[in-house]
Amino acid sequence: MKKTSVVAVMLMLLVSLAFAGPADKAAAGRVVSGKVLDQGDNPLPNAIVYLTNTRTRAVKTYIVGQDGSYRFPALSPNIDYEVYAQINGHKSDTKTVSQFDNRDQVYLNLKIDTK
Repeated sequence: MKKTSVVAVMLMLLVSLAFAGPADKAAAGRVVSGKVLDQGDNPLPNAIVYLTNTRTRAVKTYIVGQDGSYRFPALSPNIDYEVYAQINGHKSDTKTVSQFDNRDQVYLNLKIDTK
């Protein structure tokens, strides 16, 4: 009897692990990344990128490096986000990442006219 219950528990564990595959992908979330560039496609180091959750209005920021790159990992795929960059009083256009966009990785270049 004890051996049968151990086998049953092991079988249930294996079945639950078989269905855990897609959940792991969803748990990783969405990644929004890209570069902050001027009008000549040159990187703008030290620009600040703002990512706003449109549901809660919570804002995350990222200060870009010398290559102008930014990255926001582990974002919920079920929420819309607004992204823009700013440097020295100049601002890029605001771009929206929609919850209906099914890409796991969204790449957005943000251009700022610094003149």
